[in-house]
Amino acid sequence: MQRFILFLDLKDDPDLIQTYEKYHESIPEAIKESILSSGIESMKIFRFENRLCMEILANDEFSLAKKGEMDAHNPVVQEWETLMSIYHKIIPGTPEGEKWVLAHPIFSLTK
Repeated sequence: MQRFILFLDLKDDPDLIQTYEKYHESIPEAIKESILSSGIESMKIFRFENRLCMEILANDEFSLAKKGEMDAHNPVVQEWETLMSIYHKIIPGTPEGEKWVLAHPIFSLTK
């Protein structure tokens, strides 16, 4: 199992943030299928103010690059991403053409 943590900001507008959350209360079935068919076992998005944190748990065959390629060729995902971009504010330093930025682990403690 692989774990990925990603960050993205929302535009700092309470109405836009509320609308964004409403969209995520029940995402389209085609978007769910796209996520699950890529090897993602679990996806959670957390919010503090306008900062989002996404946790992805995926099987060992999953890759972010492959998921990106799949999404680029899926018109339903492209439509969803275009809609969601209304609410997104790219974090400075995010690579060109990307929205979510991958966090790199710097500390881990296990028993």
